[in-house]
Amino acid sequence: MTTTLVPEGLTPFGGVEANAAWAEEVRRLAKQRDAVLLAHNYQVPEIQDIADHTGDSLALSRIAASSDASTIVFCGVHFMAETAKILAPEKTVLIPDARAGCSLADSITGAELRAWKAEHPGAVVVSYVNTTAEVKAETDICCTSSNAVDVVASIPADQEVLFLPDQFLGAHVKRVTGRENMHIWAGECHVHAGINGAELAERAASNPDADLFIHPECGCATSALYLAGEGAVAPERVKILSTGDMVHEARDTKAKTVLVATEIGMIHQLRKAAPGIDFRAVNDRASCRYMKMITPAALLRCLREGLDEVHVDLETAARAKASVQRMIEIGQPGGGE
Repeated sequence: MTTTLVPEGLTPFGGVEANAAWAEEVRRLAKQRDAVLLAHNYQVPEIQDIADHTGDSLALSRIAASSDASTIVFCGVHFMAETAKILAPEKTVLIPDARAGCSLADSITGAELRAWKAEHPGAVVVSYVNTTAEVKAETDICCTSSNAVDVVASIPADQEVLFLPDQFLGAHVKRVTGRENMHIWAGECHVHAGINGAELAERAASNPDADLFIHPECGCATSALYLAGEGAVAPERVKILSTGDMVHEARDTKAKTVLVATEIGMIHQLRKAAPGIDFRAVNDRASCRYMKMITPAALLRCLREGLDEVHVDLETAARAKASVQRMIEIGQPGGGE
């Protein structure tokens, strides 16, 4: 078999035969390396379709921990591969491009969290799973976007809470719980923050019968609730959902059209889950360049060369795993991020 590396995508092979040749080579190399391929919902369609499992980062990390494969190839961004390594320290974890970072995870460092904790002694630290291993190690309890409310509600009412790093998810949790002693870090995902209320309102007005699937990291989540409160959108049509919950809701919705406010890679999974529904991105430009660094060529290179391997030192991994385990003890992680 020819093993010419694909430069960036599938087109150099040439059409349908190219796709088939690339997929065959990926499967062959994965078997040879005893690897399971995991792809986040925001990956390009070719990567999602070749993966053994596609989903949100925490669900995929849990699959990594339970898999019989000795190697995990995580097609996502770096903190996700780190989480897989934390939950499966004995396995080799590879990411097809180590440059694939995350603006949200990078919005707070371990040193910054330690300084914040020093300003609020006795506060309980709740960290979204979209954080680095170093930050998870400084955390009391992790959370996902679908169980963040339950995690914060489980903390005694008289204890301060430091919630990080996403300010929009934090605002959603504070609004739902009514908790006044909750401090929120001013971090954001640059992609989700860019999906604004004005464009949501415009799309909703043009599609009055559409359901709205809104990720709580979005800058427009508050606007969606405002539209519902003002009667511009029927309240039952506004659904604040994690990516995993969006897939479940897609199968259950009675709407013919759904407006989706999250990274555009999610549309591919939603259309596969419910092919009869017209899913439309609220913002067609909401594409994460870090997620899109995981190209077909990068995956092929990763499988051939065993690059790039993700490492987390054992002490950090143990402390980080404890914060994830506390979340699981409070309740199942649900739909993930």
